[in-house]
Amino acid sequence: MAAMGRKYLVKDFNHFITCYLCRGYLIKPTTVTECLHTFCKSCIVQHFEESNDCPRCGIQVHETNPLEMLRPDNTLEEIIFKLVPGLRDREEQQELEFWRRNPPWENGDGNPRCQQAAPPEVIGNGGDGGGSGHEDDSAEEDYHRSDPQIAICLDCLRNTGQSGETSVTSEISLSFCPQDLMKRFIRCSSRVTVGTIKKFLSLKLKLPSSYELDVLCNGEIMGRDHTLEFIYMTRWRLHGENTYPMVLEYRPRIDFGYNHDV
Repeated sequence: MAAMGRKYLVKDFNHFITCYLCRGYLIKPTTVTECLHTFCKSCIVQHFEESNDCPRCGIQVHETNPLEMLRPDNTLEEIIFKLVPGLRDREEQQELEFWRRNPPWENGDGNPRCQQAAPPEVIGNGGDGGGSGHEDDSAEEDYHRSDPQIAICLDCLRNTGQSGETSVTSEISLSFCPQDLMKRFIRCSSRVTVGTIKKFLSLKLKLPSSYELDVLCNGEIMGRDHTLEFIYMTRWRLHGENTYPMVLEYRPRIDFGYNHDV
C-alpha cells in the first residue's frame, strides 16, 4: 500500500521525455523507425540535413532520404504535455509569436499548417474573404503531402507454369490475363493499405468488379489491411538483397479455401 502512495517528480521521467540533441523536452516527438529513437521534430530534421545516421546510436537510417523513416509520436506528445504543466501553452504561444514575426507570404511558405498556426491578423481573414481563396489553393496543392511517403513498384506476376498453381489458375487465365501497368512506379503515403492498392490496380487495369487480385511481397500474399509501411518493415526490409523501391506483385486471386484478407 505504501508503494501505491509514492509520489514521482517530473525529473524522474526526464530520461524518457527529453531530446538527445537539444536536451529540452521533446516537442513534436518524432521517432526514427530503423532504431526507434525519438527526438524533437525540428532537431532530427536539421540533423538529417547533414547526416543520414541516427545521432544517438549511429545506425544508417536511409542511404539517400532519411526523412522517409521518421514517424510522429502523438501519444508521447500528449503524455509530455500532461506531465509538464504549462508546456503546451508556452509552445503554442511561441509558435504564434514566430508567425507574427515571419508571415507565410513573406518567406514563401505556402504550407497550410503554417497558416493555421498563424494568428488571424497575420493570415488576413478580415471578413472580406480575401485570404480564403489562397488558403484553399494551398491546401489543394498540399493534399496528403504531410504523410510519410514511400515509393513502390507494381509488377504483374504471371503464371510460371509451376505445379500446384497451373491447374488452379488455368481457368482464371482463360478469361483474364493480367497486364502490366503503363506506369509501374508510384509514390504514395506509407499509410496506404493493400486494399487501396487493389482498388487502384482494378481501376487502372479496367477490371470487372467480379475479379479480385492478390498482392504479394517476396512471394507472400499480403492482407488487405496491411499498410505499405508495415510491409516494408516486416517483409521487404528484412531481405538484405532487396533494393529500393519496394516491389509488390499482383495476380488474379487464387482461392485455396481460406481467406487471405483476415
